[in-house]
Amino acid sequence: MLEVDKKTFEEEVLKADGYVLVDYWSQGCEPCKALMPHIEELEKQYGDKMKFCKLDTMKARRLAISQKVLGLPVIAIYKDGEKIDERVTDDATEKNVEEMIKKYV
Repeated sequence: MLEVDKKTFEEEVLKADGYVLVDYWSQGCEPCKALMPHIEELEKQYGDKMKFCKLDTMKARRLAISQKVLGLPVIAIYKDGEKIDERVTDDATEKNVEEMIKKYV
């Protein structure tokens, strides 16, 4: 999974063609850390159809806020640079994220 930061986010997500999944997480977020292995498994299944990225919000707070990420975890899908769907906090489960991915691949 590609790790993006405030320097690479625009190029890798906002200027990317096609679908990009972004896992917004932080070191202090236990649900985020519990979810990440599942997201990495989903990347193995769907990584050929969608780019997978993760962003540590503690290192890019302004960027996260600019993307309207106010709670964690957030799994968002972008298409051609526009956020088109997301699963937030309690809705960000392995099952819900996979269902969201399947809508677009």
